[in-house]
Amino acid sequence: MEEFFDWCRKHKAMTLPNSKLGKAFAYSLNHETTFKHVLLDGRLVLSNNLAERAIKSLVIGRKNCLFSQSFNGAKSSIILSLIETAKRNDLDPEKYLKYLLYKLPNESTLTDKASAGKLQINFEYN
Repeated sequence: MEEFFDWCRKHKAMTLPNSKLGKAFAYSLNHETTFKHVLLDGRLVLSNNLAERAIKSLVIGRKNCLFSQSFNGAKSSIILSLIETAKRNDLDPEKYLKYLLYKLPNESTLTDKASAGKLQINFEYN
């Protein structure tokens, strides 16, 4: 990794800053820390394609209802977004919604809420 970023630094100095190659070098060097994290942790991905695919139906639905100006339509979009988030994270949407609406607001500490935000929680809600 270090060789690549050293190579970028060396060649960036020899390219015009506004050229496509100069912009590519600048982008790589500006995101060096992030790239290193992604390369060191195989669980991370460089693109957000999965997230975009997951919300595609929401975007289409939002565009279809763009002129409805309905409060109920807005609420429906929010709920659908939460359901899609649960599905994307292999969670039971019903249990996830119950947790968000009933249990999460009553968590005792911010740490509990932070761990819930990472979806590392047990959805045993009756």
